[in-house]
Amino acid sequence: MGADRDTEAGSPPVRIGVLASGSGTILEAVLAADLPVVLVVADRPCRALDVADASAVRHVLVDRSGYGGFGPGFDRRGYTAAVTGVLTGAGVDVVVMAGFGTVLDRPVHDAYPGRILNTHPALLPAFPGWHAVRDALEAGVTETGTTVHVATLEMDAGPILAQQRVEVRPDDTEERLHERIKAVERTLYPATIRTFVDGLARETARSRTAAHTPQEITE
Repeated sequence: MGADRDTEAGSPPVRIGVLASGSGTILEAVLAADLPVVLVVADRPCRALDVADASAVRHVLVDRSGYGGFGPGFDRRGYTAAVTGVLTGAGVDVVVMAGFGTVLDRPVHDAYPGRILNTHPALLPAFPGWHAVRDALEAGVTETGTTVHVATLEMDAGPILAQQRVEVRPDDTEERLHERIKAVERTLYPATIRTFVDGLARETARSRTAAHTPQEITE
């Protein structure tokens, strides 16, 4: 589970690094899908590290406490550089955010342009930000959902890869609705990651084939 494998016959594996902060339920879903996860990075001690350990996946704690913690003195750029160094040092090709509670700065986006995936508990562009489920309830909408998108420097504004709708019920609380969204997310997110990394593997294979194809010489 979570081991390296070819995403397509004859293609090299695409190596995934997962960033996590909490209980690790998204990470569990990603690992259960047998995606090629080679590294899990956490920003604080959390169960996600135990999930990685139980699946024999390398895991690293890059603790925010060493960069100013959660206060106004947090060195976001320095912290981002440290996380990026761990990812690149492990040969990660695609970064998957799995409930990661730290907004990262430019260095990681420079290292992984268009290759950082995230999930959001709303149908973007509706209800961006940290309180999407609460905002949907307060707005009185009859449906919300989950979005898988490419992460960019602007929060929740990157290209959308997949969405799935979830009904908002009259008796919903924030917690109850969020649990139903997460249940959908645990299926949609791994499937979307699979499509993304398989496409990247095909693209890499084509590029390598083209690079090794003799060019016709014309006089």
